[in-house]
Amino acid sequence: MTQDRPVFGIVLMLGFCVLAPLGDATAKLLGETTPLGLLVMVRFAIQALILIPLIAATGRPWRMRGRILRLTMIRTVLHIVGITAMFSALKFLPLADAVAIAFVMPFIMLLLGKYVLGEEVGARRLIACIVGFAGTLLVIQPSFAEVGAPALLPLIVAVVFALFMLVTRQIAKETDPVSLQAVSGVFATILLLPVLLIGTSADIWEISVIVPTGNSHWLLLGIGILGTVAHLLMTWSLRYAPSATLAPMQYLEIPVATLIGWMIFKDLPDGLAALGIFITILAGLYVILRERATARSAPTETPA
Repeated sequence: MTQDRPVFGIVLMLGFCVLAPLGDATAKLLGETTPLGLLVMVRFAIQALILIPLIAATGRPWRMRGRILRLTMIRTVLHIVGITAMFSALKFLPLADAVAIAFVMPFIMLLLGKYVLGEEVGARRLIACIVGFAGTLLVIQPSFAEVGAPALLPLIVAVVFALFMLVTRQIAKETDPVSLQAVSGVFATILLLPVLLIGTSADIWEISVIVPTGNSHWLLLGIGILGTVAHLLMTWSLRYAPSATLAPMQYLEIPVATLIGWMIFKDLPDGLAALGIFITILAGLYVILRERATARSAPTETPA
């Protein structure tokens, strides 16, 4: 068993909080000149190309069958939909706004846990969910007034990734995380490649294959590397530090995204969106603290 090294785990999670919005910023830079379908396929293809040699070098188990294989395929489809929705949102929204709206995901997961999995969720956490949703609406409102329906795309990201996490929970203890990511990368590439070939032949630009020009090929490579390394850092961080320690840190992704958005695109949230981001972060941190308190007290409870 890996020994806990909380400081190292925190450093790894900090790496995720920096690399993930950098990957999103790269996708935003390419959004106007590169077909969406190509962005998504390259993201997964590079993931597979990076991780397959790692599996071969370390002898990790990668074969899947039956229930695990079916759930992995469902998880891969959800991952494709979630990333496609996020990359689409970044064409219309400032980086910080898109990331902040997507952070409604923990509240959706809490509600799915209660109403789908039958998990016990107290009134205070439900109230925090309502407050978090209200904060998210404050972020959405100015964007919706400016760009319309595309401002809702990060909500789709949140719902899809909440389902993605629920599926991941079902197989996490029975699969190696690196192998799972590698297999998902291969599945996604196999699913997306025919779509792009059809789109190219039918001259549908958003799902076409084009030859990158200028620095685009380097940015495309960057999307795959940043996305893959970011998720590996998050996975490995959980090996060295408890999730209760790391979960609050994920909200650092929002201020990091704000800083990157300002440095690259000169975008900053307006007053209403900034207030919404602040409320969303506070509500999310409260939910995490309540989850931690509940988990801490659970072993002391007397079984019914």
